[in-house]
Amino acid sequence: MNPFEDDELTVPVRADLSAFEADLVAATRLADRFGTAIGGAFEGAILKGKAFGDVLRELALRLSRLALDAALKPLEQSLSAGILGLVGGALPFARGGAFSGGEVVSQPTLFGLSGGRRGVMGEAGPEAVLPLARGADGRLGVQAGAGGAVTINFNVTSPDAGSFRAAEGQIQALLARAAARGRRNL
Repeated sequence: MNPFEDDELTVPVRADLSAFEADLVAATRLADRFGTAIGGAFEGAILKGKAFGDVLRELALRLSRLALDAALKPLEQSLSAGILGLVGGALPFARGGAFSGGEVVSQPTLFGLSGGRRGVMGEAGPEAVLPLARGADGRLGVQAGAGGAVTINFNVTSPDAGSFRAAEGQIQALLARAAARGRRNL
């Protein structure tokens, strides 16, 4: 008996299928239109007594129209995106324009990106817009508000002054390292 025979591995997969679903809906609509065109052509032949040659010509014309519509759809979308890019380029959102002070966006809102690209925020619910800052370690993150000076109280208990003087250098080095770590993590 194989000890791995009954083992099962389950891996959750999360994927954004919205683009696939949109393409599937578009393909379904195109297939429906294709079926309607063929059905209409044969209906004309059967119910209206049209000649078979006329039915085929009408079917070819309908299918050509469907193919042309499908071929022109990407061009139409590109033109729409280009016009939006031209108009949206005048919007002052990129480079810290309108959304830089901690606002909350609660509805779908277009904003400009570098290179004339577009972005949408707030499409899935409220989103906070917070300023980013690069830390001492080079990481980019949300900037915390500075609350002013920090006071650290450090109490040392020693049996006598001689013991304290002996450990004083070690204590100072320990405090300097702790303060440096704190500055790096801000």
